[in-house]
Amino acid sequence: MSALPALPALPSGSLASRRETVADVLREAITSGRLEAGQKLTELGVAEQLGTSRAPVREALRQLEQEGLVISYPYRGTEVLGVSQEEIENVLVPVRISLEKFAFRKAMPRLTDADYAHLQSLVNNMEAAADSADAALLADEDIRFHEAVVSLSDQQHCLQIWRSIQPRVRAYFRRDANHYSDATVVAAQHRELIDALRTGDEQALDRAVTDHIHTHFGTTKDPSE
Repeated sequence: MSALPALPALPSGSLASRRETVADVLREAITSGRLEAGQKLTELGVAEQLGTSRAPVREALRQLEQEGLVISYPYRGTEVLGVSQEEIENVLVPVRISLEKFAFRKAMPRLTDADYAHLQSLVNNMEAAADSADAALLADEDIRFHEAVVSLSDQQHCLQIWRSIQPRVRAYFRRDANHYSDATVVAAQHRELIDALRTGDEQALDRAVTDHIHTHFGTTKDPSE
């Protein structure tokens, strides 16, 4: 198992808080690619590296399995699940298009000036992340933008579905973030979504969302080319 990111001894507290800390560390290692697809994870190995007991590690691995980032096999232990291009193109992209077209349409008439200001602040953060070549922050701000619109749609079932796929979406955002020759294109793409939301035209918004998801990490081709 590759070394996990260095971190101080886990804080004292409840099993739940320690489980969340372990899950956060492993999630970051997986989505950043430091833990590769197929890599074996053992409760004992993770516990020793993080200086904790096996109980929070066991619970953290169960949580990550629910998020689709690891899989457990009887008698074989737990291993990291990768995000293949085939899965992105045939599962995640189609699901995102259906989900986000509906959510963006529902959000459009509800958005206030404050909501638009918040979305623009996320785009500004994307620009800053691109300028500093911070691929992790770029992916995180990207996720926050889409989750913000889904949340503002006031469609709780959409938000539940989004959150169920979000860890794997974030994994492929992180995987592909370094493929851009000019990462500022990500912010530009999201400004186009804000412009489409402001039009009040549902058909134009549908096209913008569909085009955005197809081009924005939907393939390995760099959209800035």
